[in-house]
Amino acid sequence: MSYDFSEMIDRRHTNSVKWDVKDNELPMWVADMDFRTAPAIVDAIKRKADTGIFGYEEVPTAYFEAVQHWYATEHNWSPNTDWMRFVTGVVPAISSAVRRVSHVGDNVLVQAPVYNIFYNSIVNNGRHVLCNDLQFADGTYHVDWDDLAAKLADPLTTMMILCNPHNPVGKVWQPAELSRLADLAAANHVTVFSDEIHGDITDAGHGYTPFASVSDTAANHSITAVSPSKTFNVAALHAATLIIPDENLRNSVDRGINSEELAEPNAFAIPGSIAAYTQGAEWVHELNATITANKHTLTTFIQQNLPELHVIAGHATYLVWIDCRAVTHDTQALCDFIRQQTGLFITAGAVYGGDGHDFVRINVACPAQRLQDGLDRLVQGIHAFQTK
Repeated sequence: MSYDFSEMIDRRHTNSVKWDVKDNELPMWVADMDFRTAPAIVDAIKRKADTGIFGYEEVPTAYFEAVQHWYATEHNWSPNTDWMRFVTGVVPAISSAVRRVSHVGDNVLVQAPVYNIFYNSIVNNGRHVLCNDLQFADGTYHVDWDDLAAKLADPLTTMMILCNPHNPVGKVWQPAELSRLADLAAANHVTVFSDEIHGDITDAGHGYTPFASVSDTAANHSITAVSPSKTFNVAALHAATLIIPDENLRNSVDRGINSEELAEPNAFAIPGSIAAYTQGAEWVHELNATITANKHTLTTFIQQNLPELHVIAGHATYLVWIDCRAVTHDTQALCDFIRQQTGLFITAGAVYGGDGHDFVRINVACPAQRLQDGLDRLVQGIHAFQTK
């Protein structure tokens, strides 16, 4: 490998949300990697810092061309740059789109268990969460298509937030599934907001498909959100892109992000993102190999040492979803106990809705040495929980 993903970086006392923990604690919860970002990004930020001037910034054409280049070369989709709008983050863009695309009192559909902040963007804006719960069977998750069709047909359902690929279960949606969803959404006049922030992080042979790429129907009824933040661990750059092929929908969303001041970049967002999208491919490919190896290590370790647990074989994200039903149906109590006993900080699944109360989520985007420390603490905590 050309890049070092084994370096044990001390992130304590650096204002890191993830590492704001006690000295004996090991955080493996929030979606934040413990790897240094791609060197090209660091170099671009340094060059910008060397100018010594950080005034108001515009978004140049080169930024949108970099996004287009990335999706053309990495995901076989070349969206028109005219469809793109810069925003300061995917989550604020979701909330803005909810306010523009739906009305107070409308339903916004999600597929639980799903990223918990989706619920905030819906409820905080006076809309109702409508869940098409994913169905867990035979060790994996499936869509209940009849339930989905019925809920999209509800006259109050005007928007759906799709997680593509799906966090926390790691599911890579297949083109046929996305096309079927698009047809259902279009038939019921539902706009799909596709959050594709985890799309770059997949196992070899399991690449993700952008929702808007599967058909004209999908493109014309969707808002796609992409960002280098998860891929390159640059969330604090606050840079993301909305891709909206339909002109009327694009104009409506555009008014929202401008009136809510979500379209002005910070000084490092543009050079950092351009460097990521034009020079970061090899780094990401090596990152994915590292994450795949870590997921294999975790799965093998749990099979050998904690056979009562079951790892869901997701092929996307660096977040692993683990079935704990044989141990408890209250994984919040389990996670609290493990943290108290061992210092390992992982996420209880109830916050994601659906059947999440039976699961935990573990972040494996860290050096192998740190991962092993976490696994040793996990087995210690589970065994103590079972014998308390």
